[in-house]
Amino acid sequence: MTLLIVAIVLLGYVLIATSNISNINKAAAAMFAGTVGWILYVSFGTDFVMSEHSYDYREFLDGSEPTSVAVKEYIADNIFLKYVGRAAEVVMFLLATMTIVEILNYNGCFDFIAKWLRTRHSVKFLWGLSAVTFIISANLDNLTTTTMMLVMMHQLVVNRRQRIIYGFAIVLSANLGGALTVIGNPEGLVLWNMGAVTATRYSMALALPLLIAWAVPLMLISRKLPERLDLEWSAAMPYRGDDTNLNSWQRLLMLFVGIGGLWFIPTFHNITKLSPFLGALCVLAVLWIVNEVVNRKLIDSDQTVQRRMPMALQHGTVKMMLFIMGVMLAVGVLKESGALGDFAKWCDNNIHNVWVMGLVAGLVSTVLDSFATAMNFFWMCPVAETIDITQSQMPQYKALFATNGTYWKVMAYASAVGGTIMAGGSMSGMAFARMERVKMMSYISNFGLKVLAGGLLGFIALYIIETML
Repeated sequence: MTLLIVAIVLLGYVLIATSNISNINKAAAAMFAGTVGWILYVSFGTDFVMSEHSYDYREFLDGSEPTSVAVKEYIADNIFLKYVGRAAEVVMFLLATMTIVEILNYNGCFDFIAKWLRTRHSVKFLWGLSAVTFIISANLDNLTTTTMMLVMMHQLVVNRRQRIIYGFAIVLSANLGGALTVIGNPEGLVLWNMGAVTATRYSMALALPLLIAWAVPLMLISRKLPERLDLEWSAAMPYRGDDTNLNSWQRLLMLFVGIGGLWFIPTFHNITKLSPFLGALCVLAVLWIVNEVVNRKLIDSDQTVQRRMPMALQHGTVKMMLFIMGVMLAVGVLKESGALGDFAKWCDNNIHNVWVMGLVAGLVSTVLDSFATAMNFFWMCPVAETIDITQSQMPQYKALFATNGTYWKVMAYASAVGGTIMAGGSMSGMAFARMERVKMMSYISNFGLKVLAGGLLGFIALYIIETML
């Protein structure tokens, strides 16, 4: 049964990796792997439970007769819900942050970006667009940031060949900027929720490697840009359907509440020890109230009847959330069946090197998906503080797997960079490829090798920081 579960999950991973060829949505493949895997797990639940949770299961029975119903109840209440809760933490956080971005965007709070980028010098526009995307993605969500910036860029840049270059710069900046903080992408958020990293030390360790991996590809593609850029400027503020022409102070207030509130979430978590998604939902609630107040004159008008609900709650973003839920359930069933633990032991016996495993993770994420790859490598090894280890093992194990250990940073960095080498390696890359109709081989030949060069240099920088400084 373990082999069958592994086969089902691997089939799901194959469908995820080939989604651009098979036209099967990644979310559907992930949900298939996660749900079918748990159904198979429950079917042979007694064997799995007695193998991995025998002591806790006997306590649960409390002297009563072990039956198939009892083991299913134990799995449902004590094993399955644990993984649902972990996935729900990430999904709820993304739901809150994506909705915050939509509220700000549809009220014109990001319109200043287009004004800041008002230049026809192609290289200046490239670096300005990339820097803004990098910063925004580090504070918000990388997929939502990518979509927002791609739409804005598409409205400004007339030439399609130039749009493809700037679209790649947006994907690169969003993926690497999101990897800089624990709230910038789902991978960092999972590490934070696991207790594997703390917000400040995580960002400080990855800052220089990510900046190198970001800057090198941009310098390489900037050489091929023409001196002048064809841009199309619009003097009027774009009509969005559910906003007013708010004055600058109202927009600034909403921006302060939304972005400033997200900056406060790490502090909120440190003070309360509650899950970060609760802080994000609190920020969303306050921002939503402010949105209702500043737009109170339009509440009953025809402009807001159809779209009072932010776009983040509609089906496009739901697919990403279902994908994340499916991947986390699939990895969870691999862990509970013992397959992930066996793979971890094999890696320890045959590879036994965090840096080589990081290169493997980066390679896998190019064809699979950065989040799916990261989840498998994250959940292979427990955080040192959560398990019993002997005193003799402590120094070596703590350096790698304790909170803020080297292993977590290497895997986060490798999966983020690897997922950018190919367009299908991340949700952001897929969004860009579909919007601009970019072929996979064209993406690799024009951009992938440049990302690989920058990623390897950043990997060397991370090695120096972690081993020599």
